[in-house]
Amino acid sequence: MCEINLPSEQMPALLFHNIELLMRMLISENLAFVQHVQKQETSLCLVMTNLTFLFFLFCLFPGRTMFVQTQDTPNPNSMKFLPGRTVLEMGTMNFAGPRDAFCSPLARQLFRIDGVKSVFLGPDFITITKADANMEWKVIKPDVYAAIMDFFASGLPIVNEDTPSDDDDEVVAMIKELLDTRIRPTVQEDGGDVLYRGFEDGIVKLKLQGSCTSCPSSIITLKNGIQNMLQFYVPEVESVEQVKDEEAEEAAQV
Repeated sequence: MCEINLPSEQMPALLFHNIELLMRMLISENLAFVQHVQKQETSLCLVMTNLTFLFFLFCLFPGRTMFVQTQDTPNPNSMKFLPGRTVLEMGTMNFAGPRDAFCSPLARQLFRIDGVKSVFLGPDFITITKADANMEWKVIKPDVYAAIMDFFASGLPIVNEDTPSDDDDEVVAMIKELLDTRIRPTVQEDGGDVLYRGFEDGIVKLKLQGSCTSCPSSIITLKNGIQNMLQFYVPEVESVEQVKDEEAEEAAQV
């Protein structure tokens, strides 16, 4: 039997560190376990044992423990993470890469995880898009859980907001109102967002974010859903076009 001797003053710190690591692992695994328990032939005794241990951890670390739930999106490469807390007070923010995350400590922390391509922040969710379609989510999930829990425990601001304002004419104002009240809430439920980028010669230019960026059905949503609604309420709208970042276009051509 191997015996490890450590200074007595290091023992409490090491013990609590190991317990915290175990706590993170069990929370992430038990969330999926509880959500899918009806689909598995698992004994009630095992369920109660896991839940009892989770309750013990909540009592031991009340300030460091939180439930981070996940939700699939129409894009298999994107997943919503719901921390059970407010992420953004108003609006949404998209970070296509680490260089865009200079104003968000949370996004910077998530980009440190290997395999994270983009980060999208919503009112109460965080959408992570992975870079490799062949990489399974179970490889990335534990690191994302840990990063989110560590960040909310740190007390740091999620983002340093900087909101510009424009003076719009009546048509543009109506287009923006429809986007904010009718279209964006539906798209955000799927882990994405639609941003207004201009209106010229009857063409509305929109930018897709989050899970909508590389979703196979995004063009159908853009034309059949968004365009039809805008044309119904705003006769001046002739068509809707998607605007892409230069960086995203260059990556698509490679």
